[in-house]
Amino acid sequence: MKYPVSLRITQPLYNQLYQHLFPGDGDEHGAVLTAGIVETSKGTRLLVRDVFLAKDGVDYVPSTRGYRALIAQFVADKSHYCATQNLCYFAVHCHGGQDQVAFSADDLASHERGYPALLDITKGGPIGALVFAKNAVAGDIWTSEGRYPLNNMVIIGSQIRSFYPSPKPRPRTADPKYDRHARMFGDVGQEVLSNLKVGIIGLGGAGSLINEWLSQLGVGHIVAIDFDRVEITNRPRIVGSTRWDAMEWLVRQPFPWVQRLGKKLAKHKVYVAQRVAKRANGDIQYDAIVGSIVDESVAKKLIDADFIFLAADTAQSRLVFNALAYQYLIPGVQVGVKVPVDQKTGTIGDIFSATRHVHPFAGGGCLNCHELISPSRLQEEALSLEERKEQQYINYEDIPQPSVITLNVMATGQAVNDFLMMFIGLFEPDQLLYHQMNKVRQRQSDLVEPMIQADCLHCSSHERSNRAKGDRGSLPCL
Repeated sequence: MKYPVSLRITQPLYNQLYQHLFPGDGDEHGAVLTAGIVETSKGTRLLVRDVFLAKDGVDYVPSTRGYRALIAQFVADKSHYCATQNLCYFAVHCHGGQDQVAFSADDLASHERGYPALLDITKGGPIGALVFAKNAVAGDIWTSEGRYPLNNMVIIGSQIRSFYPSPKPRPRTADPKYDRHARMFGDVGQEVLSNLKVGIIGLGGAGSLINEWLSQLGVGHIVAIDFDRVEITNRPRIVGSTRWDAMEWLVRQPFPWVQRLGKKLAKHKVYVAQRVAKRANGDIQYDAIVGSIVDESVAKKLIDADFIFLAADTAQSRLVFNALAYQYLIPGVQVGVKVPVDQKTGTIGDIFSATRHVHPFAGGGCLNCHELISPSRLQEEALSLEERKEQQYINYEDIPQPSVITLNVMATGQAVNDFLMMFIGLFEPDQLLYHQMNKVRQRQSDLVEPMIQADCLHCSSHERSNRAKGDRGSLPCL
């Protein structure tokens, strides 16, 4: 297992756990968490899937070797569940205090006695223990290769919070170029942004705006994914693109073979985005990936991201984005603009922009539950162009639609501001981030109530759901 080790838990599950551990009686209480896992070169994330609360006096009782302990049957039931579901097992209890916490000598001795056997029962774990104070958490994580401390816990909701075993040192003073930022959210907020890894899927009109703004904000690491090249028709919407990027001097020639050559030599959108980002922030780590998110090797570049923006509007990209959010507990937002045109009269219909948050818990905006991942579109997109023509799939949706950069601003501006508020703590923990639809011509904004499907394979607690399974689940890639 790679170090550092971090635990990720959604706000609803954390609320449930916190209310059980700290009901106001000042006593000690217990629980068990189950979790998926993801390991990358940056470290290991443990992804909380279930919270099992131990009943006081029934499942969590006085102990002869410590203050209290989980009974053997409760441990056996939950560890067996982890073994059958291929999940990790973590026993939880609380101590007094606020901002600092550590295991007692009795706690550590109980780990030595019981955890080697638990590793066998759970087929190698990882397993371990977590101890909570009100604003702190410490962990003792056991694997077949060794034993690791928990570095931190991240709570994922409308406010992203991190807990540590003890308070972190004060961050360094922010670079003077971020002076106006620091006046709003301090050196701490700027350091938070500098430590984030953010994915952008699609670097066209919407994605290029997001890319520029994140770079200007001081986000430390961007992973940009797009397979397309700059063209004359999309250059007015791609931030920072030039005539040379689109090879206009070739594409505008009257000879078809020269035009084809120009299109082939045009710069990929991700490289334009990389140039824009580097100009804004020379210290940024930037991964420009020419490829598609439906390719599993590409999708896995995002499994340890802190946030994902989806600015590509295909059913397949929505499917993989939604799966990444729930399987790896990564919050994100899908943005888009629709300008409907009557193909017979040319009349412009109701223009709308969409900002759809997807947070990795039931009711968090799952695109599948909201019926925004069309099975028929998935089937169509899986076909080649020739197959689509043969099956008469070519229709009005395949005709290039109107698009204007200012319309993209409406969706992306809201999305990036929401992202900022989440990570610097300016949203309240219970802020509702519903899908937001802006009707441009009516100057009207509507919120969409959450939709939940009890058996959803992305966000539900159904045993077939991949929610929080991490690397122990599979992504719906081609």
